[in-house]
Amino acid sequence: MKLSVIVPVYNMAADGKLEYCLDSLVNQTISDYEIIAVDDCSTDNSFAILQRYEKDYPEKVKAIHSPENKRQGGAKNIGLKLATGEWIGFIDSDDWITPDMYEKLIQKAEETGADLVGCDYCLTEEHSFKVGKNVPNNKKEQAGVLDHEKRKSLILDGGSLVVKIYKRERILAQQLFFPEHIFYEDNALGNSYIILANHFEYIEEPMYYYYQHQASTVHTISVERCQDRMAAAREMIAQAKKFDYYEEFHPELEYSFTVLFFVNTLFTYLAGNNKVRYSFVKKMGEEMKQYFPTFQSNPYYLERTHDEEKKLIKMQQKSTLLFLLYYKLLWFYRIKIRGVKR
Repeated sequence: MKLSVIVPVYNMAADGKLEYCLDSLVNQTISDYEIIAVDDCSTDNSFAILQRYEKDYPEKVKAIHSPENKRQGGAKNIGLKLATGEWIGFIDSDDWITPDMYEKLIQKAEETGADLVGCDYCLTEEHSFKVGKNVPNNKKEQAGVLDHEKRKSLILDGGSLVVKIYKRERILAQQLFFPEHIFYEDNALGNSYIILANHFEYIEEPMYYYYQHQASTVHTISVERCQDRMAAAREMIAQAKKFDYYEEFHPELEYSFTVLFFVNTLFTYLAGNNKVRYSFVKKMGEEMKQYFPTFQSNPYYLERTHDEEKKLIKMQQKSTLLFLLYYKLLWFYRIKIRGVKR
């Protein structure tokens, strides 16, 4: 088997989302591939849809029902253990791809000897193959046999896992299974999936369609989601230590952790919750200090973080109470007086 495409599914039956994803998969131009669609205990009729596709395309589709809701990481792990393809691809069940995406990625791998190949994606709000906002997922200079500089760049700007293909034997040999029962599982394993490869190639073409709708993970803010993002950041560091690249790429990992664990989590939490818990913000700041006490002097942090965010973070690190009072006054001024949307 040349390719296994793993599709974690949870409550995607509405509005034809799941069918649009599956239609793009069963009509791939590559031959000799399988689609492993894992239903993560959906409460709608998503699994019935998967079973219908399995019946209509028995040579391509495997419909699997997880006995327990383990979130996307658990569903992906089930798919990985069942996969037989030389290559592995992942796709979110509300997204879709061009008919020739996997053929082009595998052809590029075979032409170059790469064990990791990716492409670009586009953002879209409609079910069509009209290219929306194109998002370059990588950089040309990251491609080739991976050395120290390329791996540094990939930690900082690795791009999304779903627009790449991976050697199954490498995933299994290194036991690159996703954390379960949390969101943001890709963030936890992203570095290991990418920089443990030997040769990366990149096609500058948007072949993956990332569907923008309010139910998607990135558009849903809650304390639980924030905690999951923090858990993913902890696992990211654990992975680096496990595979012995923590010291070599310490500045890059420090910055990546700072953004994932602290900066993004802090400001999405404040923006998405009317009742902010002092204890949660204080604990987040304290744990940030424990992991990386000098993160504010990191060169990537200094270069890439907005000046206003740096000012607010510096304040939080000195006093959570002062920070929250200032942030509340700042929010009141912008929303109530200037009328800026939150």
